Amino acid sequence: MTVISESNIDYSPKRDPQRQFDFYSPPAPTRSIVVFVHGGAWRAYVPSDSSRCACTHCYAHYAHSEDKADHAALAQSLCKHTQLAVAVPNYRLTPSNPQAGDDVFRHPGHAEDLLHFLEFLIQWPGPDGITGVGGGTRRLYLIGHSCSAHMLASIFLDSSKVTPSLGPSATLLEAVKAIVMSEGIYDIPLLLSSFPAYLGWFIANTFGQHDSYDQFSTTHLPLRSSDIRWYIIHSKDDTLVDEIQSQKMYDRLHTLLGSKAAEGVSKNMDQITGDHNAIFKGDAYVRTVGDYITRMDSN
Repeated sequence: MTVISESNIDYSPKRDPQRQFDFYSPPAPTRSIVVFVHGGAWRAYVPSDSSRCACTHCYAHYAHSEDKADHAALAQSLCKHTQLAVAVPNYRLTPSNPQAGDDVFRHPGHAEDLLHFLEFLIQWPGPDGITGVGGGTRRLYLIGHSCSAHMLASIFLDSSKVTPSLGPSATLLEAVKAIVMSEGIYDIPLLLSSFPAYLGWFIANTFGQHDSYDQFSTTHLPLRSSDIRWYIIHSKDDTLVDEIQSQKMYDRLHTLLGSKAAEGVSKNMDQITGDHNAIFKGDAYVRTVGDYITRMDSN
């Protein structure tokens, strides 16, 4: 199957490489779209040399810890496996070493960008005759890896008491049929108990300085919709995020969904192998995620 691709599509009125997405489509138009959101600890790397200009918001300052282009091969494989369109967005990142006086970009800004992208996507007319839709008739299947699993959980669970800016529209809630989360970060204090060095490496920069980060955990949030299905996957070989994160999120969703849990949430912590990002090598990740999405889209 030939995959049709288009790169660097703006989803913000401001032309900003951090607010663009790449799109991969099968030859036949489809209303179902898979969205893969990259991880990278919410973090951009800032050059340490003197080339850094005086501006504090210029994209040229930052080299992404991860970028949408890094996942082009994965997106193409998912497109071929599912025969569905795949979108891969960027979003703005927090600098790894904020300078004194910087207006630091922090949570929930990353998730706000993602929410803005998803709201854009459900109305976007698309290339090659994929027509724009309203009323929730476009079907979205969302994949969040690492920190982006936290972002998706913050949007599609009810975080309104902490981050009211992350409220999805009713149309978007209806469009999202399933969310796949791999190697996810969900409970910040639990993560820091396993990896204390993460506080200085990226947590404090991402969320600011706080005595406790429990308010930013997603493992105590209520549901926004009981119709969205969830799939939690984790590799036992992951050395950067431990399996207890995924187990705790699975347990929370299972409790929230109650009588609908059997069909509403599932987990897979046995089939995927490899370290945090090494899971994308080979075909196991594409097969596991793609088969799940294909089953959901056939319903």
